[in-house]
Amino acid sequence: MILKLRMLSDENDNFVRDFEVSHEMTLLSLHNFILESIEYDDCMASFFSADDRWEKGQEFSLMDMGDESFEGAPIAMEKVTLAELVVSECNRLIYQFDMLADRAFYIEVVSATQPNPDFEYPRVAFENAQVPDQYDPDAVPSDDGSIFEEMMGDFGEFDGDDNYDDEY
Repeated sequence: MILKLRMLSDENDNFVRDFEVSHEMTLLSLHNFILESIEYDDCMASFFSADDRWEKGQEFSLMDMGDESFEGAPIAMEKVTLAELVVSECNRLIYQFDMLADRAFYIEVVSATQPNPDFEYPRVAFENAQVPDQYDPDAVPSDDGSIFEEMMGDFGEFDGDDNYDDEY
């Protein structure tokens, strides 16, 4: 089974990444794939399950804390597959990549399909806008990536056209 995951950012409303990944992928493999696809340096990060209001639930950490017997204790990313989360009806994840500044991406399972033999997985299926800067949350991308602006750009050719005579 291939899961389509949509990743959004609250720092750039135009930022979107759609990933297609195997349901057998561990959260550790997803973490590594995300870092590679958005060209971030390796970093301390955690996934959190999230409810329909994006409130954090169970934490899945990079490091194995060793004692998962305590309720709410972090579980190692390498021990959890996406299939296990989907089966437990968790279709939203918060991927916190900057623990100190509390910065994160929001990931949701949007569909599940059979694998396409023409594709290699995992893969980036869709991308829009520049990724937020990994280290500077105040850095503004040079291109806001707005699909609206891109589509409406063709209409700018009428601006300032003095040859237009509206008196007939």
